[in-house]
Amino acid sequence: MAVTFKVTGVERGEWAVLRVSGELDLMTSPVLRQRVHDIVAEGHHSLVVDLSDVFFCDSSGVGVLIAARRLIRSCQGRLRLILPDRGADDGSHVNRVLGALGVRRLFDVRPDVESATTDGADPLSA
Repeated sequence: MAVTFKVTGVERGEWAVLRVSGELDLMTSPVLRQRVHDIVAEGHHSLVVDLSDVFFCDSSGVGVLIAARRLIRSCQGRLRLILPDRGADDGSHVNRVLGALGVRRLFDVRPDVESATTDGADPLSA
């Protein structure tokens, strides 16, 4: 059974929100990379990447997230990731991968879109 990879975007106030679903791997990560670059080129420097529906992420996916962080920081922008604190069966594979690689602490992680697009919300601890 083929899994569909999708990246959809919406705006919430000053935030551009990219919702990613499917597998974030060598074949699909260039799509996310391009979408991030397109959003920055459009002048958005506050970006939320919702990874709630990503059930697999390999090193190329992690590389795209780190590159997005670097790009946004170079624009004095803000990047937030949505990584729900759930078990692996519920879709927190990315959360576990970032933690295992020791790079989760690099990201401002939020549990949902509402808290990610509200400046008063505190990030989840690494």
